[in-house]
Amino acid sequence: MKPALALALGAVALLYGCSAEPAAEPAPTPTATGGTVPVPTNTLNTTPPTDAAEPPALPEQATAPPPAAAGPVSAKNLPAPAKLGKGWKTYTDPGGAEVGFVGNDTWTRSRAPQQAAYEALPVGCGNPLPTDSLPVPAHALQGTYRTPAAKPATVLVLRFADSTRAKAYYTGYQARMTACGTKGGLQVKQLWSSPDAVAAVRSYEAAEAFVEVSTLEGSTVALLAQSSTTPDQQAAWARAVVPALQAVIDLP
Repeated sequence: MKPALALALGAVALLYGCSAEPAAEPAPTPTATGGTVPVPTNTLNTTPPTDAAEPPALPEQATAPPPAAAGPVSAKNLPAPAKLGKGWKTYTDPGGAEVGFVGNDTWTRSRAPQQAAYEALPVGCGNPLPTDSLPVPAHALQGTYRTPAAKPATVLVLRFADSTRAKAYYTGYQARMTACGTKGGLQVKQLWSSPDAVAAVRSYEAAEAFVEVSTLEGSTVALLAQSSTTPDQQAAWARAVVPALQAVIDLP
């Protein structure tokens, strides 16, 4: 796969949360006497994942439409489109094989918590990134939108077991975004930062650029990403949407 294409797919994973189906088990091998040699099967690890900085052992399954809510996290924890700007709309993503999930006829969908938290981290940076482990959220919900320019946008809500875990993930996420730098296949440039929110531009080589707003409230982290052709001009907008995120993401 060409590097540019691989990075473009990485951008899609960030915005859409795509996943691949696991490989099928190999068929038994015939022997010279006509019998078969048993092929060892892998025993699935049923231990809950504990590190969001590591890729999941198995990707999200794409065999059925995901629920529209993730435990206690539902559409009430996502900002109304009007709160994100004039002309914003919710978008019912039909899903499909290319994006790795089956559509559920609504604009919100539950995500596998570890995979969602892992895919949000920067990958492909020119600089080395921190290697510390990160907490896995208890629930993850993604909402899809369209901007006034008909560009795709998402809000990913990660609900943790407590505020300590939420802060640890948020701090680790910001450390990786800051370390990424502006060289390499993925470039991250900070637009501004405050004690409880950060705005940045994530640019993939020969692919799209995304304006990202991340914030923390209680036990919840929210990551908003919108595709933009003028990301450097979105600093004021990014600052304006923070209160809309903080007002709803940690509602019970």
